[in-house]
Amino acid sequence: MKIGDKVRFLSDVGGGVVAGFQGKDIVLVEDADGFQIPTSITDVVIVDNDDYSTSRIIENKTQPKVKSIPDDDEDYDPAERPVTFKPMAEERKGGDKLGAYLAFVPVDVKEITSTRFETYFVNDSNYYMRFAYMTAEGANWHFRATYEVEPNTKLFVEEFGRDDLNNMERICVQIMSYKRDKSFILKPAVDVQLRLDIVKFYKLHTFRESAFFEQPALIYTLVENDKEVRPLVVDPDKLKKEIMNKAKADDMLVSSANRHPKTEDKNAPVVVDLHADELLDTVSGMSPADILNYQLDIFRKTLKDYEKKKGKKIVFIHGKGEGVLRHAIVNELRYRFKNYTYQDASFREYGYGATQVTIK
Repeated sequence: MKIGDKVRFLSDVGGGVVAGFQGKDIVLVEDADGFQIPTSITDVVIVDNDDYSTSRIIENKTQPKVKSIPDDDEDYDPAERPVTFKPMAEERKGGDKLGAYLAFVPVDVKEITSTRFETYFVNDSNYYMRFAYMTAEGANWHFRATYEVEPNTKLFVEEFGRDDLNNMERICVQIMSYKRDKSFILKPAVDVQLRLDIVKFYKLHTFRESAFFEQPALIYTLVENDKEVRPLVVDPDKLKKEIMNKAKADDMLVSSANRHPKTEDKNAPVVVDLHADELLDTVSGMSPADILNYQLDIFRKTLKDYEKKKGKKIVFIHGKGEGVLRHAIVNELRYRFKNYTYQDASFREYGYGATQVTIK
């Protein structure tokens, strides 16, 4: 059975077209009205056209045979009529505020370096959610899936391998929320773009326990308490404005220092704090890569400004963190500024997260 096959229900009237799968045992059957009905894979059979009557069932030895519903003029036991009632989705207290998440779950968490992954959409609200799931291909987008998710449930979207990760660095999820058979408060449509850190898929500790899964998962927030997550995409104009404002502030500091040269200790090292909150007024709209590149630009500019002052010591405060900035700085010193020497700065004065560079 595959997506696009026409199927008929065994324990209910009607049928539809296979629109997708939830795990290995549940098939999503899309009816004529466009609604997707989760159904056990053992409760459907493939048919060769749109006639869902029992006479058109394709023989399938793995499927149990269904008893035909008798005509109205035949005698039959009403208890034998298939149950067609479907209860309304359960709601929970506090669930009228939207909550939605995109989750990635390792198929085999014990083999994190080689395992495949499953993608899930989690609807943590009392609303039905219809979502579209896309990934970027350069300046364009590739459509991957669209489903309707019932309230307070999670839905399997797809399975992928490590070869697919390079095509999943930028993800877009668009969501429309509503309720069925009752009035509801209108919610704005959600449009979230995320940047996946591909390196995290190789680290076991990034997959953590959660209330949504029995196994560890990497979970990205799309919307929580009706608030859409801040998009991890860069506004080029805003970034340029931030950099220009910071450059003007730096020029003012240099000008002020030049007006009071006698107060400077010539033997004291120059201290440059590379923390993002020290360099920029705000990092809103900037991705981690954009912030890192800006920090490295300040690092290079500082070394360029002092390149003629032989023996001058410069302390760059980068923080301990995960060591990404420090690693990038060391890489610059090894290959771009080979003539300069460097070492860990004084722990007593600057803590663990600082590197001292000496101009040669």
